[in-house]
Amino acid sequence: MTYKKILIIIIGFAAIFSSCKKYLDVVPDNTLKLENVFDLKRDAWQALATAYSYIPQDDQTHLTTWSLGDEWIGRLDLADYTDNLRAIRIMRGLQSVTFPQLGLWSGTQGGKALYQGIRQTDIFLDNIDKVRDMSEQEKTDWKAQVKFLKAYYAFLLIRQYGPIVLPTIVATPESGKDELFQPRSKVEDCFNFVINLMNEAIPDLKERAGENDLGQIDQIAAKAIKARVLLYRASPFFNGNQEYFGDFYDSDGEPFFPLQYNKEKWKEAIDAIDESLALCAANGIKLYSFDKEPYLYDRADYQANTANMKKLYDLRMLICDPWNSEVVWGYSNLNYYDQGELAHSSNIRLPQGYGDGVVNTASFSWQWMAATYAMAERYYSRNGLPIDEDLTYNYAGRLNIVTTPGAAEPAYQSMRGYMQPGAETVNLYLNREPRFYANLGITGGYWRGHAVRINTMMFAGKDGGYNSSQHSTDFLCTGIGVQKFVHPESQSGAWQRTIKYPYPLIRIADLYLMKAEALNEYNDAPNAEVYNAINMVRQRAGIPNVENVWSDASLAKTINKHRSKEGMRDIILRERSVELAFEGSHFWDMLRYKKAPSSFSSPVWGWTHTGTTAQSFFNLEVKQSRRFTITDCLWPIDLNEMNTNGKLIQNPGW
Repeated sequence: MTYKKILIIIIGFAAIFSSCKKYLDVVPDNTLKLENVFDLKRDAWQALATAYSYIPQDDQTHLTTWSLGDEWIGRLDLADYTDNLRAIRIMRGLQSVTFPQLGLWSGTQGGKALYQGIRQTDIFLDNIDKVRDMSEQEKTDWKAQVKFLKAYYAFLLIRQYGPIVLPTIVATPESGKDELFQPRSKVEDCFNFVINLMNEAIPDLKERAGENDLGQIDQIAAKAIKARVLLYRASPFFNGNQEYFGDFYDSDGEPFFPLQYNKEKWKEAIDAIDESLALCAANGIKLYSFDKEPYLYDRADYQANTANMKKLYDLRMLICDPWNSEVVWGYSNLNYYDQGELAHSSNIRLPQGYGDGVVNTASFSWQWMAATYAMAERYYSRNGLPIDEDLTYNYAGRLNIVTTPGAAEPAYQSMRGYMQPGAETVNLYLNREPRFYANLGITGGYWRGHAVRINTMMFAGKDGGYNSSQHSTDFLCTGIGVQKFVHPESQSGAWQRTIKYPYPLIRIADLYLMKAEALNEYNDAPNAEVYNAINMVRQRAGIPNVENVWSDASLAKTINKHRSKEGMRDIILRERSVELAFEGSHFWDMLRYKKAPSSFSSPVWGWTHTGTTAQSFFNLEVKQSRRFTITDCLWPIDLNEMNTNGKLIQNPGW
């Protein structure tokens, strides 16, 4: 698909959604007759766009849930702004029952009002058959899309709140209190509602959306999301969680959460994942591989270090190459004209001396969403092992300051395009896996952005570092950047100079790792099918297969860890945390396995960003305190909702 077509689609979606604001304003108040809204296809299209508009804006820096967890940190001068970096406020222990951050129940503090969104889907489903100039086939497809959206929104509510009020009753102006105010249902009933509604919708969807409908739900997207729902239902947080919710009862004295573990739920997840993967394969959805010419600034290194550079490009471009083969479902409702995306807040400014005299501005390259130090350690060694598990990795000396080999030295040749020659850096940054160099912005490495390759030295006053004279409030407070979401051609100054792409709601690498996880949990011990699923992702990442590296006594500290279910579970979750880094997966993975409170209550560390030399920069310091408890695992229902509906029971601890 050409960039021009992508631009047209995105601008079209932006226009559609902006035009929906009037519809949203008037329909709930019944000041516009529904028969007029659903008279012609163009009006129904606006109603369809309205239904889609409730998908959470995870592309937006201050509204995203992707900064939940321990991967991201924003500039420190935003620490006390209540309307900014809402997910990070949750991780700091600042969640509130009065104004819940990213509240999806009633749309508080940056969250989408998903019950309102579900109401919009009901209006659509009740009235779409009235449209005069649509074929029955078109109506069937649109109804299936909206029905699936209703199920998807219910799933997002379950993920965040646990038991929800099931949207089975369509309220009318004549509805009484008994219809309007419903109690919360048991978690198992909530999941069954979502799964049944998805099963109803999927057969009527197109198998694959057309080129002009990218971002709309088709069977490929729907089956993948259904598989994710079943994976969540089978996970320990929702499946037999007596530890957290053994005393969380409904008004009849029955537990909201299923307290008995049911292993067979993993089998249902496996079947759904296999069905999704088969459909993806039949439609050319596959792991991304870069198949274009490298950028001019990389061609010399590409020719001299072809295999390693090809791998770097596979990983560097897999998110930001628009609508590539990896995308199963992408978020296409991007505001093309305004800045605010993670791609903008994580992009560094163009240093002086680059870009043939192009003048850089802070717009569309804010340079203040950074990676935590924990992420710098989380990526594997070049052998595909955690750095504290690789016997050949100098873990004890990881903070030692070193200088990379010179350009002519044999030891440098495998680093070409990854690290600068003769650069002063830290030992932690050497001998790491390709995803480390593709995703992060590090001292002594390269940043591909602004249509140039920048030699990043994150020291204060250097390229990519803190600069008190030019941008004292825009800086990477840990001294570690995230270039994963920055398209190499995106520049600053105007929306026309940025490259847009769909943020992945789910991609096929996730499905492979889901398969490995579900198989591992269902079987008594890991088998070849588990290893094959995770190795699909590892091979694309350029690291050895699991069973090879973990069975090598000369490499693995915990030899044969992969042979036990518990050991393989740790390996799979670690693989997910690396492959899906910064994409909003790790937080929910830790929550699913009841590891969130222990994982996310440690302080955020980073380098001393004001340091001007290696000696003054490469010193770890606490950047931000974090506090995440069992209570935080479920969002509080807004106090206003509790006061309105006396049948609601609040989540534990709130």
